Amino acid sequence: VQLQASGGGLVQTGGSLRLSCAASGIFFRINGMGWYRQAPGKQREMVATITSGGMTQYADSVKGRFTISRDNTKNTVYLQMYSLTPEDAAVYYCAVVKVTGPDNWGQGTQVTVSS
Repeated sequence: VQLQASGGGLVQTGGSLRLSCAASGIFFRINGMGWYRQAPGKQREMVATITSGGMTQYADSVKGRFTISRDNTKNTVYLQMYSLTPEDAAVYYCAVVKVTGPDNWGQGTQVTVSS
């Protein structure tokens, strides 16, 4: 399984970014997918997940600002992020979400938000 995350970068407070995660080596359409993030000195936390059927779940801190989506024709999951704040700065990882939890972590993409 390979998960290639991209789309991170440096933005100003209030800006937006769209992260992408391309998956290979899995039957993508039957798997739940998720985005997680880890800031320096903090534990990795769930940001958003999407089931194979398209049901979504968000961390309270990003509800209304972030949207997770998937394109099964491209084996890709996206995270559209709006109204970014310095508290959103972290390395963002995508993962396959299984019944037992997230697995098969990608390499991560850095999101930096300047104040």
